Amino acid sequence: MEKLVKSFDLNSLSALEVSRICAILDEKVEEFLKRPIEAKARYLLVDATYFKVRYGAQYKNRALLIVVGLRQDGLREILGSSIAESEDSGFWLTSFRSLKDRGLDGVEMVISDAHKGIQKAIESSFIGASWQYCHVHFSRAVLESVSKKDRPEIAEKLKEALNDEQKLQNLAKELMEQGYSAAAETIDKFRFDLWNYKAYPRGHWKRIRTTNIIERINKELKRRSRPVGAFPSDRSLMRLTGCIMININEE
Repeated sequence: MEKLVKSFDLNSLSALEVSRICAILDEKVEEFLKRPIEAKARYLLVDATYFKVRYGAQYKNRALLIVVGLRQDGLREILGSSIAESEDSGFWLTSFRSLKDRGLDGVEMVISDAHKGIQKAIESSFIGASWQYCHVHFSRAVLESVSKKDRPEIAEKLKEALNDEQKLQNLAKELMEQGYSAAAETIDKFRFDLWNYKAYPRGHWKRIRTTNIIERINKELKRRSRPVGAFPSDRSLMRLTGCIMININEE
């Protein structure tokens, strides 16, 4: 709690005052996370980031699941967030169900990484919606099995190939010939999930090819929570990250 108090700059307050303020913050965060979703979200961007939380004498990784919606009017909105043990499909299903109960409607495409739990939950929750593999996550997956000396050159080719399906197939063949079979297989496995964004207006493409919006949110959450280190509870984790997300959403 001491580190958490410092993160909120509440050192000059008594324990009773800190508890009262924390209760107010908890209420504000809960109100934000349970508010009705009134505008349709054509696109959803989903991702998770991990934080350390203390349970007695143990420290465990907890997944903070975040969902951002791109509304019909073009505005971006943080729709929901929850804490889970992992990115297993069951946790994402619960998260998506909660969003739909609050009024989420009109989802046509979901953008995420290739975590199997996310894909399974998307398929079950948004029947008829397409799945777009985030180009940034895809590039990381391809390059992780490439040697450091070849990575810059292949990264540049991959960047260019992500604008042309034929070039991407040619790159997969080239990688296989160079002995990078895992990278080539990653391209072959996901090459049909990289172009769904092109079914939508060209003016939307930049925002719906990647989950960069959430990446920026995650970086800010990590930066602001760094003084805390490990959180004393899930509640304290949601309190801090929820307050930050409220500010980001208003901006």
